[in-house]
Amino acid sequence: MKLKGLIFGVMMMGTGILWAQNPEQVLSYISNYKGIAISEMQRSGIPASIILAQGIHETEAGTSDLVLHSNNHFGIKCKSTWTGQTVVHDDDARGECFRSYATAADSYKDHSDFLAGRPRYAFLFNLNPEDYESWAYGLKKAGYATNPRYPQILIKLIQDYDLENYPLIAMGKRQAEEPVAVDRVAPRTDETILDGLSDGTG
Repeated sequence: MKLKGLIFGVMMMGTGILWAQNPEQVLSYISNYKGIAISEMQRSGIPASIILAQGIHETEAGTSDLVLHSNNHFGIKCKSTWTGQTVVHDDDARGECFRSYATAADSYKDHSDFLAGRPRYAFLFNLNPEDYESWAYGLKKAGYATNPRYPQILIKLIQDYDLENYPLIAMGKRQAEEPVAVDRVAPRTDETILDGLSDGTG
């Protein structure tokens, strides 16, 4: 690790906004939800690698208060068109309204529909589904997240946990994935700085 990165990481820990991911928790999250991500890619065209990386990041690998209380895996706020269940959660402001789901699968489906149903995300669906870097930067460009490091966070998660294999499985180009060994995944430092619990999906 570079000295500059180490110093920056220590400083961020002092401010309480650094999330040091636990590789075992991340791998457990992937194991639990990879099937849904693959199915959603086949249904919507959103790369399974991006779906999983977003889910890992937004939920702190399934441990965040928001996901535990509402099955909201992508930090999607209520918006004026939402007619389903809601939950109140502090994010960019106190007491914000977030969507609440009966199951994780409902959250994953709504995330796909959220992206597919908004014109500002339409250009993403013209990208190669194997090009996760373009998708990551495209999501930030379209205004999905407020965190300026959002693309880098997603890309690092995809590369660290071999998430690029899941679009290949969804497209029938790969039969089975090889699991990632916990001891080969290095915990992240500055790459996992969160801009609050959720990135204020909009």
